[in-house]
Amino acid sequence: MSAPESGTASQHYRRTLGTISLTAVGLGSIIGSGWLFGAERAARLAGPAAIIAWVIGAAVALTIALTYTELGSMFPKAGGMVRYGQYSHGSLTGYLAAWANWIAIVSVIPGEATASVQYMSSWHFSWAHHLYNGKELTGTGVALASVLLIGYFLLNWFAITLFAKTNTAITVFKVIVPTLTAGSLLLAHFDTHNLQDHGGFTPNGWSSVFTAVALSGIVWAYNGFQSPLNLAGEARNPGKSLPKAVISSILIALVIYIALQCAFLLAVPSHDLANGWGGLNYDSPLANLSMAWGLNWLAMLLYADAFISPTGTGMIYAATTSRMIQGVQENGQLPSIFGRVDPKTGIPRPALLLNLFIAFLFLAVFRGWGSLAEIVSVATVISYITGPVAVMALRRLAPDLNRPVKLRAMPVIAPVAMVFGSLVLYWARWPLTGKVIFLMAAGLPIWAWYELRKPWAEIKPHLKAGVWVIGYLLVMAGISWAGSKDYGGHGYLPEGWDLLVVALIGLAFYAFGVRSAWANPSLAQIREELAQAEAQSAAADGLPGTEEPAKASA
Repeated sequence: MSAPESGTASQHYRRTLGTISLTAVGLGSIIGSGWLFGAERAARLAGPAAIIAWVIGAAVALTIALTYTELGSMFPKAGGMVRYGQYSHGSLTGYLAAWANWIAIVSVIPGEATASVQYMSSWHFSWAHHLYNGKELTGTGVALASVLLIGYFLLNWFAITLFAKTNTAITVFKVIVPTLTAGSLLLAHFDTHNLQDHGGFTPNGWSSVFTAVALSGIVWAYNGFQSPLNLAGEARNPGKSLPKAVISSILIALVIYIALQCAFLLAVPSHDLANGWGGLNYDSPLANLSMAWGLNWLAMLLYADAFISPTGTGMIYAATTSRMIQGVQENGQLPSIFGRVDPKTGIPRPALLLNLFIAFLFLAVFRGWGSLAEIVSVATVISYITGPVAVMALRRLAPDLNRPVKLRAMPVIAPVAMVFGSLVLYWARWPLTGKVIFLMAAGLPIWAWYELRKPWAEIKPHLKAGVWVIGYLLVMAGISWAGSKDYGGHGYLPEGWDLLVVALIGLAFYAFGVRSAWANPSLAQIREELAQAEAQSAAADGLPGTEEPAKASA
């Protein structure tokens, strides 16, 4: 292992992405396979109240995103989402946050390929019907999905400018097709009885609405807001462009998702609801409905978009996960080869290859879109919890650092974001919560390999500052196990009171986490990098009196 580099790898990145490109990255990440399957999965769980689930999901994502926009504008570094916990709490918290975030993002890539192949299985060709068996991809389906994975990575192999131009064009298409789909289905069939019959607006109770937020792909969908943050090192003006890109992409996606959910609910034929909303089982939900109402042209368009939308998202995540791996290496927790950035193209190619290998592993183990969506969603929520804590911890530790984005309401937003994240984690239901928390623990041996060989005096403060994360995950696993039966628990906590307990736990660990932060070496290093960058920028602009600060910071 090499020591963390002082931004040398990041210097090879090219700052070519503006607000429009970053918004396209965020929106392109959000609108992937989630819109192709999310409406049906949410309706199966929550019935017509799935509309509310999308609104709740957007509120959760937006609240958490606001904490990360401040962090992203402070530290415009590639792979930003894996760095913030390191700056505020040191190596243990930073590593766990990075591990959870990486698991959540890298598993999306095979999920997008799986979505494309699953839609293809509805084609009217005999060979296509052998790609998907109703629950997961067959061997042939996995092989075809593997080809798509290779395509995603090849599009990222050459240059970030090619990525930006290609993605912007794909994103435009990805916005037009869902909008056209929603409008066409609403015009084709508008049966308001679907909202009242078959169990009413909330046929399975409000607990099912909350579970839909966590498990139906809603969290998966909105998770794309972090892609612009992971590309912050390539943003021309991150202080202005990052918050605009993050917030705009969430709000635009919310409008599209609500329109799609309404269209789906109103277009389902009544005979398909004979067994209630939970009895729906479409292979290609929106395409199946389009053909049911004679919109064959729309079905063909959807089949085409089932390649384009997931390909665009898979391409984005292939780019952002490679920056995340490079960020983890700069944190000192991976071999130096994964921090190398090709100086000609600005691409971290070794990291790109590592992610391709891991994507193949996920595809081999989790062959269905639904199973991948559940894993991604829970890992995503776990990765969120360090943002609200880190943003307020750094306000305490480093009030002097430049904050291009600084919200006055952040002392309220941050704890609310922590509560939201905790609730969504609980809504994901036991035993899934326990399984994913165990998956988080599976990454600790890598951290231990690099960190526990250091002197005790050096590693002790990192361990002390990371206790809150370990404690939080263990307590949340216990609460999930003991919680209401509506959320898969053993019923030791009654319904209603369980949500209050989870909220209080979130607030308690938020306060614990903020107090646990310390002025660790990674924070000192990033301070020096930022000072050097500011001095160099001022010198380049020809401002007087910049020479001495530049020398001092060097």
